[in-house]
Amino acid sequence: MSHHYSGPDFGFPWGDARLDLTDIYAFPKPGDAAKSILIVNVHPSSTVVRPEPTTTEPFAPDAVYELKIDTNGDSVADIAYQVRVSRSAGGGQTATLLRIEGKQAAGMAEGGTIIVDQAQVSMGRDAQIAEGGGYRFFAGWRSEPFFFDTLGALNNLQFTGSDFFADKNVCSIVLEVPNTDLGSKPIGLWARVLAKVDGNWVQAERGARPQQAVFLPGSERDAYLAGMPADDERFVATFAHALEHSGGYTPKEAARVARTLLPDILHFDPTRPASFPDNGRTLTDDAADVFMAILTNGKIPGDGVGPHHDLLAEFPYVGPPH
Repeated sequence: MSHHYSGPDFGFPWGDARLDLTDIYAFPKPGDAAKSILIVNVHPSSTVVRPEPTTTEPFAPDAVYELKIDTNGDSVADIAYQVRVSRSAGGGQTATLLRIEGKQAAGMAEGGTIIVDQAQVSMGRDAQIAEGGGYRFFAGWRSEPFFFDTLGALNNLQFTGSDFFADKNVCSIVLEVPNTDLGSKPIGLWARVLAKVDGNWVQAERGARPQQAVFLPGSERDAYLAGMPADDERFVATFAHALEHSGGYTPKEAARVARTLLPDILHFDPTRPASFPDNGRTLTDDAADVFMAILTNGKIPGDGVGPHHDLLAEFPYVGPPH
């Protein structure tokens, strides 16, 4: 798993697969250095413990899917892209993309400027793509791009090179964004999922860097998923304690490594090629190997699994669902 199955007992947040944030990606648009591709994946198509399919409805209509962007390095959002989904006739869904700027972007604010209104959510293999204001937008089922020997990880990191996600699907939100709308400096990104509780928006999930939300927060998992990057210093001790046990780090070294993982933000400079963990993340970057090397202090350098071969060379880049 990457950020998949971050709920209790490798389940889903609040028991709802549609609220499960799985991965985010950020890379320059191939062939056009003036634009960037930002991807938020949610809703795995299968459970992991006793695997069985999840619901076919892509997104939760009573949720908000949000991509936060920090433009000045203070770990507080200055821009937010929100996706809100509604049910449509015939069992389908439509999605609306909004942009929020300034102080409102850092909070739970509703509103913002509509960029794409009521785009059709893709339920099948044909990608329904919408455009507006210099943006391209996709939301719907896609082939899962993340690759990892998940069952080997659950078996005490005894990897066999079997890719759990090779035949799985995920729900993707894909944005093609003009770089001028991202500011003039490198940015920090994270995603979160909000759901209504007693009439109020509550954060069910958040994350940016792959896998650490599943393996490192321990008993602080709920607080971590409900938290904000600007407050992540409070989780350094928790992460360090986990790293001491998983990798045999000394306490001092574990704390140092924990601080390289927090705050939980994906850093991205649109003017440079993307490569995780240095700059953004592409769909073929082996993020799992990067994290396993950190988790085990180099004792296990990877899981023997490689990128998927059904990726697309053009928007929305994530392959059609199985």
